[in-house]
Amino acid sequence: MLTGTVIDPAALRALWDFSDPAGSERRFRERRSASADPQEAAVLTTQVARALGLQEQYAEAHAELDALTSAEGEVGTRAALERGRLLRDAGDPVAAATCFTRARVLADEGGRPGLGLDALHMLALLPEAPAEQERLTREALDVARASADPEAKRWVAPLLNNQGMVLHDAGDLAAALETFEEAVRVRNAQGDAAETAIARWMVGWTLRLLGRADEALALQQELARTNEEAGRPDPYVHDELALLHAERGEPDLAAHHERKAARLRRVSADRSRG
Repeated sequence: MLTGTVIDPAALRALWDFSDPAGSERRFRERRSASADPQEAAVLTTQVARALGLQEQYAEAHAELDALTSAEGEVGTRAALERGRLLRDAGDPVAAATCFTRARVLADEGGRPGLGLDALHMLALLPEAPAEQERLTREALDVARASADPEAKRWVAPLLNNQGMVLHDAGDLAAALETFEEAVRVRNAQGDAAETAIARWMVGWTLRLLGRADEALALQQELARTNEEAGRPDPYVHDELALLHAERGEPDLAAHHERKAARLRRVSADRSRG
């Protein structure tokens, strides 16, 4: 089986804006319409399906994948991944697990460790028990850290984020904070400013939950400034600032950030409709 990629993963990621799945869907459809390569078009179809799933248009998403049922290689791996995500989001974890397991097998057979890590990370999200989620996430982290493949290495930070959330849900906020801080270090090393900002938000959020309000406020204020300078203001940062100012007995500042967050969400919604 061929081990090459149909589309460069970085080019594929560049078409995504997970905060705007409708816009992402349009970009994937446009790229698919312009493609003269059936394999490239098939990979783009899997991403159309994913974008539809994020909009909860599950029937339409499954219909996109139905044409790829017998596919193998990268197309088959991605089709299994996206079918699994649709099934998980629709509340069928058993069927989803079957798809993710198939995706992992196909990824291993085809020498695509990045897609294999995607499948492993999705399998780790399926169990209801936090202890099982943590175990599976740790196993996936071990695989990602040990890999020499750049696409597999990219999964270290997302898996750390998932691990932090599992620890948070289990009530171990101190361990969650350490994990989120490690994710920031990994993101910094990767040089991805937008993803680093999100990872830092997770740290600030956890600091607030731990009662370390002054540290949380300073971090979120800095994030608000740097996000504005970068042209990517984040409503979630302003949500946190509103909560922190409310806790400090500063209702005017809290209301200011509430309005800012609401305004940013309206802009995002208008962009998505456009």
